[in-house]
Amino acid sequence: MGTVVDLADWLPMDVDIWAWVGETQQQLSEAGNLGLAMALGDLPAQAYEGRYPQLDVMAPAIAQQAEALELPWLEFYARYWHLVGRIGDRAQGAVAIDDAQQLLAFAQREDVRECPAAPAAIEALAITWANADGPGHASERLEALAPHIEGLSPEKPAFAGLVTQYVAALIDAGKPGEAVTYAESAVERLRVAGREASWELGAESARALLAAGRADDALTALQAAAEFKPDDPVAKEHRDGVRRALILATLGRTAEAVDALPDLDVVGEHPRVFVEWSQAVSALASSAQIANTWQLGRVLRQWMDYFGMMGGYRARVELALVAGDLAVARQGVWQARLLADLAESGAAELRSAEGVAERVAALRAAADATSEPEAPGPLEERVGLFDAADGFNADPEKWVGWLAPLSGQDLEATRRHTTTLGFLGFPATGADIYWKLLVDSGDIATADPDDVAYLTTLLVEARQDERLEQMAAMLPHDAQYLALARLHSARERWPETLDAAEHAVAAGAGIEARRLLSGAAQQLDQNSRAAQVLLEVIDELVDEDVWRMIVMATSAEDWETVRKGAAKIGMPIKSKEGPIEEEMGLIRVILPAPDGGQRQVLSIRTGPASARLALPQPRGMDYNAGDLVVFDPQLLEPVPDDPQEQQNFVPPFAAVRILRPGGYTSYFFDGAAPSEEDWAEFTEVMAERGWPMWVYSDENYTVTHPSSGESLPGVFGWVAVPPNVSPSEVDALLDDATERWVHPLAWLDLAREIDVEVERHERIVKEYGL
Repeated sequence: MGTVVDLADWLPMDVDIWAWVGETQQQLSEAGNLGLAMALGDLPAQAYEGRYPQLDVMAPAIAQQAEALELPWLEFYARYWHLVGRIGDRAQGAVAIDDAQQLLAFAQREDVRECPAAPAAIEALAITWANADGPGHASERLEALAPHIEGLSPEKPAFAGLVTQYVAALIDAGKPGEAVTYAESAVERLRVAGREASWELGAESARALLAAGRADDALTALQAAAEFKPDDPVAKEHRDGVRRALILATLGRTAEAVDALPDLDVVGEHPRVFVEWSQAVSALASSAQIANTWQLGRVLRQWMDYFGMMGGYRARVELALVAGDLAVARQGVWQARLLADLAESGAAELRSAEGVAERVAALRAAADATSEPEAPGPLEERVGLFDAADGFNADPEKWVGWLAPLSGQDLEATRRHTTTLGFLGFPATGADIYWKLLVDSGDIATADPDDVAYLTTLLVEARQDERLEQMAAMLPHDAQYLALARLHSARERWPETLDAAEHAVAAGAGIEARRLLSGAAQQLDQNSRAAQVLLEVIDELVDEDVWRMIVMATSAEDWETVRKGAAKIGMPIKSKEGPIEEEMGLIRVILPAPDGGQRQVLSIRTGPASARLALPQPRGMDYNAGDLVVFDPQLLEPVPDDPQEQQNFVPPFAAVRILRPGGYTSYFFDGAAPSEEDWAEFTEVMAERGWPMWVYSDENYTVTHPSSGESLPGVFGWVAVPPNVSPSEVDALLDDATERWVHPLAWLDLAREIDVEVERHERIVKEYGL
């Protein structure tokens, strides 16, 4: 067994990075770090496939373990892929610059800089700068990239990525012609070196040609790039479609552009293409094939907020200007004016705002020259007309304009106008109007609770926390603390939420205060308190509240409250007291996996929100067969409509916590599959003992016959035993149950644990290629 701590010292410096990853995984596995080894190879897929919750958990964990193991290359690898997951498809900008700079500094350490992947750190920093403000950081990007490219031969894997970023920086620096020449030179250098350009380099060359006014050549270049291998294979199709649509729209080939443009439901999860997709849509908006609707405007507004949070300053301004033009085209005059204001304020965050002021002025002029859509009726009837409008087909964007003359004066109109503004993504504007009506007038202390709630929601959505606290100070005691509890809950400040909600409940603020108190207590692992605060008003609870109470009471093992909740929703419980341990059918419990993903574990439902895991799990998991878990009773998949499918449907639920571990231990077995008769006898023996057993192999799993070399059907899986069963008993039973099989079964880990017939099991593993 190798020593993983010394891994970075003896690896050859010209090793291919992926070969190095494979060797590292093997070394980690042999050293007992199986979970780390499994997760290591999955990081690139997590970054490219958008499995960000996994990546955000696993990458820092791997980096931390690598630091503890004194494996700086591995630490760099984990930190790099975590950053790529943030600055790639998620397009994080200013919020990631410090991390990108720290990664570059780490890559320049003496014990890291010879890592094959180290040059990628400068590429990552260039991407991050581009995400924040491409033109504003263009000179920095060029200055940082140039020396690294000069010292790198085209044979190196990092070369294509660095020159791609150099081309992008030249475009953003306003030098598209130079970018075209540079890209062509880089492609040729790669060809001479026997390497092919990446799709990303070809696509960036096409962008340079488009920026240089050579749209026909840009299309040719993009078509040629289609044959190149992408660095990010998952994103290639939608990125290619967006760029192709923009080029075709520029050429006036509208029908082809519309066909090439990916749908909103495709690009909606990929912030990296938001701006370019919006530009393509804007260029095609006059086409009857593109729907320029309020829904589009709302989505673009959400994207602006996203970039505002991620420090994508240039993208936010560009989207505001594009969305403003689209708003003018559909007579959304009020929205166009607000978007012009947003672009103007956003320009202050740019390092280079050249041309922005002129575009803002043009947008305002276009808005001023556009007539608003004709109102559906006289001013005094607008509120009634709004209420009578078809909620499905009505255009909220138009109604904002129609209600505007009344808003801030008439309370009913203000309620509808401001909340619609918030719905469309302009909560700050709605809050300003409501504030003047309720707060500046001095009437907030006597305002209707609904109005206080509406204004609170707008202030929370607008992230105007200080203003909300100022308003709360003017309210009566119960309303004051209810507003503060809502604010703290929205910001996930659970101790503060708990404190404010307790004051609100004590002051009689009602069911909403109790929901906030219960939710905060649950977050703070005070489940008994969380359930009790709802139980006190059980007659007022809706089913959703009751289920939440049941989950929290189950977590607290407050079975009396669980029974009261079950009675409230009409769920029969046979036992009258004590723990609820019934058989209520099979369910699938969704639990976290070591790689940051999820595992579905077949389980027996024992109560309204409890289940016992039925399948053995591999060693190293935080749960196993026999464990009692609490789950959220909200179905994760709908029940199938087809009656036949319903019969085989096992409902899936998300696990909340392990309530009580069963103490079971799992043992791995592997080998050639026996006859059906032998296997049936084997499973029967396990069932008689009450030892959960599960086969994880499928029909494609084969092993090698030690004499003939032919492939044999294989079988591997895990058997779990309760805490009162010793490893020696397991070994003895497996030995007895399989001694008559034609081919032997191996349980090497168990043999090593008890030091019994280790050589025999090692021989089986080797001879059968297990």
